[in-house]
Amino acid sequence: MNRAAFVLPLALLFSPLSHADALVTRAKDVGHRDFQRAKQVMPRVYGTSGKDFYCGCPYANKKVDLQACGYKVRKDANRAGRIEWEHIVPAWAIGHQRQCWQDGGRKQCSKQDALFRKAEGDLHNLVPAVGEVNNDRGNFRYTVWEREPAMYGQCQMVVDFKGRRAQPPQHARGAIARSTFYMVETYRLNMSAQERKLYCVWARTYPVSDWERQRDRRIKAVQGNSNRYVSDASAIARFCR
Repeated sequence: MNRAAFVLPLALLFSPLSHADALVTRAKDVGHRDFQRAKQVMPRVYGTSGKDFYCGCPYANKKVDLQACGYKVRKDANRAGRIEWEHIVPAWAIGHQRQCWQDGGRKQCSKQDALFRKAEGDLHNLVPAVGEVNNDRGNFRYTVWEREPAMYGQCQMVVDFKGRRAQPPQHARGAIARSTFYMVETYRLNMSAQERKLYCVWARTYPVSDWERQRDRRIKAVQGNSNRYVSDASAIARFCR
């Protein structure tokens, strides 16, 4: 994500979790988890098979059928063949201004910062992605530009390494916007005016799908909260006015 797109207010840099926000540790508990435990419960949201977020590639037990979706490996065949859990709002954007990040990067934040762990493991921000695409996108910002997507065969995702940006396929743009709005609101992240304008266009142009609603209900059953930008039809209008 653009290194200027999200900025944490100073008041949040050292704010602890309240008792009500404590992370759960058992698989059957309802509540927020750290990232490692979040990955363990994601099959309760997505099942053990489905299609990845960006390319629509079918997978089963995290193994991707690249031939079925016309995916062409760019560089890393090993990661291309497996599903990974992608952060729509990258962990870097959530944590890079926190003291733990200054002390030792994401690994340090995942160890010692309870608020970062909650945000890093928030199920509303996680989607299944082809591992190579997840790695290539990194923490680049989402945007659009004039270019024919042809990096990964029939997959419509494009990554511009030099420009540090990623162009998601149209079918993913609305969900990206709504997940980002949720993260901005929940963790008090700031958006640039340019990015806010773009995501508002995406949220309106690509409305909530039946699967997005179903995913939201499943996450609520596991984590205990809903993304109101998915469940409340008026929330986008209020955010984007």
